[in-house]
Amino acid sequence: MVWDHARQYPRQLAFAWAALLVSALATLGIPAGLRLVVDRGFAEGGDPADIARWFRYLLMIVIVLGIATAFRFYFVSWLGERVVADIRSAVHRNLMRLAPAFFEENSPKEISSRMTSDTAIIEQVVGTTVSVALRNAIMAILGTAYLFWLAPELSVTLFIAIPVIIIPIVLFGRRLRDVSRSSQDRVADVGAMVSEVLGAMKIVQAFGQERREGARFGEAVEATFDTAKKRILIRAVMTAIIITLVFGALTLVMWRGALMVVSGDLSGGTIVAFVIAGIIVAGAFGALTEVYGDLLRGAGAASRLDELLRQAPTIAPPARPLALPIPPRGSLSFRNVTFRYPTRPETAALVDFSLEVEPGETVAIVGPSGAGKSTIFQLAERFYDPQAGSIRLDGVPLTAVDPAEIRQRFAFVPQDGVLFSANARDNLRYGAWDASEDSILDAARAANALHFLQELPQGLDTYLGESGTRMSGGQQQRIAIARALLRDAPILLLDEATSALDAESEQAVQQALDRLMQHRTTLVIAHRLATVRKADRIVVMEAGRIVEQGTHAELSRAGGLYARLASLQFADVGASS
Repeated sequence: MVWDHARQYPRQLAFAWAALLVSALATLGIPAGLRLVVDRGFAEGGDPADIARWFRYLLMIVIVLGIATAFRFYFVSWLGERVVADIRSAVHRNLMRLAPAFFEENSPKEISSRMTSDTAIIEQVVGTTVSVALRNAIMAILGTAYLFWLAPELSVTLFIAIPVIIIPIVLFGRRLRDVSRSSQDRVADVGAMVSEVLGAMKIVQAFGQERREGARFGEAVEATFDTAKKRILIRAVMTAIIITLVFGALTLVMWRGALMVVSGDLSGGTIVAFVIAGIIVAGAFGALTEVYGDLLRGAGAASRLDELLRQAPTIAPPARPLALPIPPRGSLSFRNVTFRYPTRPETAALVDFSLEVEPGETVAIVGPSGAGKSTIFQLAERFYDPQAGSIRLDGVPLTAVDPAEIRQRFAFVPQDGVLFSANARDNLRYGAWDASEDSILDAARAANALHFLQELPQGLDTYLGESGTRMSGGQQQRIAIARALLRDAPILLLDEATSALDAESEQAVQQALDRLMQHRTTLVIAHRLATVRKADRIVVMEAGRIVEQGTHAELSRAGGLYARLASLQFADVGASS
């Protein structure tokens, strides 16, 4: 996955590779320069001009090394940042395509942690570790060749130890990869827990659960630390073994080389170059063993993100989507629909459900909690597909239409007036992002929201806080209604839009809803039956089925479930008044 994104920038890759190669060659040029300095510059009776020439040669190598290292750092770091930015964008785009069922089975907080912690690891690996690994691999290969050119006999002795060095790398590497993946999972758990608790801090403090949450977080942190200790221990043992083997072999070789210099088989410059080059090669192998763990950790992080990137949406446009009729009529049809949520397959949310909603009709849906009311909305916008039956919008089956086109026909006002961490204007524009300023103001005015928005410190440019927390419930709801007004869709879905409001806020919101419902097909979910008396039709649900239909007067006379609910609510109202 990482390479697929990196190769989209061939010029930067080429510059990075060139800088890596030049810096590696320059590093290996240092022992070659020292060999010439020792053998020719320090030779008995050497000419000072000749000595200066060889030192200038060595200085030139050092300058080239410095410049090449700077270029390597820039281009490799640039690639690391660019690749991580592309991966984040790609994963986010794919997440936006996934149906709500995916987020029921996978914690959004855990996904968010992957998007931050895992991409940070990849950024470090691509921007630093890969560079170090490649540079040391090049130096190890070229340095080995140089050692054999300098002193084949010594080199053979040195590289007899290579198989002994490689075996621990392979054995420890497999274990390290598994532990690194587990470590990342534990880090994601910690991030998800922090996000959850901070998001519900008022509940935590209201119920006095600070100590318990602290203990739970401490357990998660300790689990993360325990997994990290395993990873650190494996890397430490692996590094100790490899460095001991490499430098031990190098020490033995130096011993033998010193004897060869004494016997006259090697020059002093050659043994100096061999020792320096051997140190560089040994250091390169040692660095590779250290970065190997980081590379495996990066591979684990990349695999976790790749899971999100490759996750296919369960609700996707058909190969040849049909177009919805223009102009839209606003009719909606459910025919023998049976549906079970993926996370609750044992319980049917809707059972053989059939409902015909005519254009311009206002249909209220009532019933006890768990009756399947909200499920109707989710199926209408095709967040899910039913296991049986069919749903049609303006006569066209939903499964034959692009989901994005389906959702363009709906305006939704949720129960809790969901707002985003942005200013008031952007929250309003969410209904139609390209709406003009006049349209935004008209929508806010129609929703009874303009007066309080204009009184904010910066007017519509005022930041509304995290998820709109600086607004009261009634204000949030009116902003949500204004957003739906800007949407100007033919079908309106109202989910308990006034259930959590005080009487004054409810009256203001209800007036805004009355304006919003004009000339639109409207489906209203309501527990407060007083808000649905004016509906053209009331559908009463229980256990995923329609048990009654009719007007308020008809259902009140029928003496069924609606009449019982109405008598309880209106009796409570009378008693409280």
